[in-house]
Amino acid sequence: MEDVQSGKAAIALPIDRVGVKDLRLPVIVRDRAQGSQHTVARVDLSVDLPAEFKGTHMSRFVEALEGWSEELDYASFKRLLADITQRLDAQRAYAELRFPFFLRRSAPASGGKGMMGYDCTLVGEYENGRLVFTLGVEVPVMTVCPCSLAISEQGAHSQRASIRAKARFTGLLWLEDLIDICEGSGSSPVYSLLKREDEKFVTESAFANPAFVEDVVRAVARGLTDHPQVTWFRVEVESHESIHDHAAYAVIERNLKG
Repeated sequence: MEDVQSGKAAIALPIDRVGVKDLRLPVIVRDRAQGSQHTVARVDLSVDLPAEFKGTHMSRFVEALEGWSEELDYASFKRLLADITQRLDAQRAYAELRFPFFLRRSAPASGGKGMMGYDCTLVGEYENGRLVFTLGVEVPVMTVCPCSLAISEQGAHSQRASIRAKARFTGLLWLEDLIDICEGSGSSPVYSLLKREDEKFVTESAFANPAFVEDVVRAVARGLTDHPQVTWFRVEVESHESIHDHAAYAVIERNLKG
């Protein structure tokens, strides 16, 4: 049959990325406490396309995934992307996996346990045998406004904030490391299970530790800077303000290689 994709393009322009989005795939993720956990990822795959070709072969992305069932780590991800470049005769390959990662957290006073889910990402960019591997997490925290606390006779406004941290690294970086750094950077972590004594503890401890969005992003950045494996990071904190008609946000990005 005629291979239309390999024919000449009507407009001879190279394409940076062409591929498939939002495939669903069962994957195995490393878990520090249990060794590994099974989850389901949404997967985007793409390659570069030279100017002379009309299109790429979309089915080959799915074929590459079909033959790949390894635990998510640097080596397995590199093998996947190397395979994709060979199948599609490409110079560069890109993959992004988005998946929930679960940790059982204990309430701070009662000790009751509940499962917390965190949205995580794993991004790989492969070219000339080299893989740039980026791990990301999104973590909710609670913040109490220091200004509101200082000027109000009673109480202060508080809200949930979202911390999105991405890191590149050497060796092994646990998802739990990123999550712990983020959860320790707000006024208080967020919990799935809280009894009354826990609510009292969280409220009082959060009000004893007020934090602007600027304080939170700096605390996360300091934690990632101090981590021995992290070589680059980007942190964005978005505070979903409870009394303002806007969200507040702050971003820090650093290359720690020197």
